[in-house]
Amino acid sequence: MMGRLENKVALIVGAGSVGPGWGNGKACAVLFAREGAKVFAVDINAESGEETRSIIEEEGGVCSAYQADAVKFKDVTDMMAACVAEYGGIDVLHNNVGGSVPGGVVDMPEDVWDANIDLNLKSAFLCCKYAIPAMLDGGGGSIVNISSVAGMRYLGRDMISYHASKGGLMEFTRAIALKYAARGLRANTVCPGLMNTPLVTARIADQYGDGDAAKMIAARDAICPSGKMGDAWDVAYASLYLASDEAKYVNGTELVVDGGLTARCA
Repeated sequence: MMGRLENKVALIVGAGSVGPGWGNGKACAVLFAREGAKVFAVDINAESGEETRSIIEEEGGVCSAYQADAVKFKDVTDMMAACVAEYGGIDVLHNNVGGSVPGGVVDMPEDVWDANIDLNLKSAFLCCKYAIPAMLDGGGGSIVNISSVAGMRYLGRDMISYHASKGGLMEFTRAIALKYAARGLRANTVCPGLMNTPLVTARIADQYGDGDAAKMIAARDAICPSGKMGDAWDVAYASLYLASDEAKYVNGTELVVDGGLTARCA
């Protein structure tokens, strides 16, 4: 049987992991390769990207690793050119760069706001801006942007720039979806809820459990309707569906992966 992404070129931005285990981008890159895609794995950390490439190649897949900062124009244009030169085009763009910082509207410093908006929203803007022409040259394709339920709901933690940027990312994606639908290009978002990934552990242990990762994980698990957070593979399989031709009539929408968290009123 052919894989669900056979003969597709998948450019995955944020394809590494900040620590041991499986981050969303790393899981997506490996899963896409298992389904037949040629993966162009981009990460700001060269070693992390190389680890993802090594896993894919050890499994018999095809992958190139590339170091770039997705909020820098020159890095993004260079990585797009490198991907097209390596594999001949781009069929799938998966934007997985992002993260949250604590702070409400009154207390968040302006420079922190600017940096977080750039990380979560400008990165997707630049990657879409320079990938879309190549995708259209090939007849279209699928863009999958990773947003968050924080762009849909306030869940009790002050992180104003994250709420704003992830909400903005959803509308940004819808606008792309409608503009290019007639040209064979789809764009959708995956909206994870509380997930247990190395990035989450590294960034917010201090916010939940005084630096105690186990305490933080227990606190987040308790918030979830199932009593347990999701993981990177939940995000990866949702992304795989949207990237594949199985979702050929799914466009301009959000796939919520949160175990029912946002379905609950209180």
